[in-house]
Amino acid sequence: MNKILYLHGFASSADSTKAKLIESFIKKNTCSTKILIPNLNNNIKNAYQQIEEIIKTESPSSIIGSSLGGFFGTYFAKKYNLLCVNINPAIPPIDMSEYIGENQNYSTGEKFIIDQDQLEWLETMNKKMKALKRHKNFLTLIQSGDEILNYKLAIEYFSASQIEVIFGGNHSFENFELYLSKIQNFLNLH
Repeated sequence: MNKILYLHGFASSADSTKAKLIESFIKKNTCSTKILIPNLNNNIKNAYQQIEEIIKTESPSSIIGSSLGGFFGTYFAKKYNLLCVNINPAIPPIDMSEYIGENQNYSTGEKFIIDQDQLEWLETMNKKMKALKRHKNFLTLIQSGDEILNYKLAIEYFSASQIEVIFGGNHSFENFELYLSKIQNFLNLH
């Protein structure tokens, strides 16, 4: 059985719109694919460990990641030679110093703390990702109207990979459902 790991963005959850769209699409359009959509820990280091554990126990063949989930997805796809689809990925991750202190998860309402140690962990991960290899393993979907991330940085990082840039849109990735067949084809899901 094919397994896909979906990683949501910062301060989001498994109940995000994209997660629900992907889950519904896979259930309707594939017969031998299982989608794993965990609620990632709000603590960056704990989320890293959680993803590592899921990969070791579930052995997914691919990852789909959105925003910070795209950063994590790229990191782990490189580490374990997995296919990876990114949606407006945080590559490189933005300066998150404005989030130091108490935050609230947009989706669950849970309050959590971001500290300097977590941001340094993210920077250490970023340093390990300097050069992308195995370009054929990556499909990146980007909307130029992303109000949070500089889409040109992701284009530069994934330049030798398959990239689709949609002009306009936003960080949430407008009309995401129109790209689900492209994701299905890239991941070779039946």
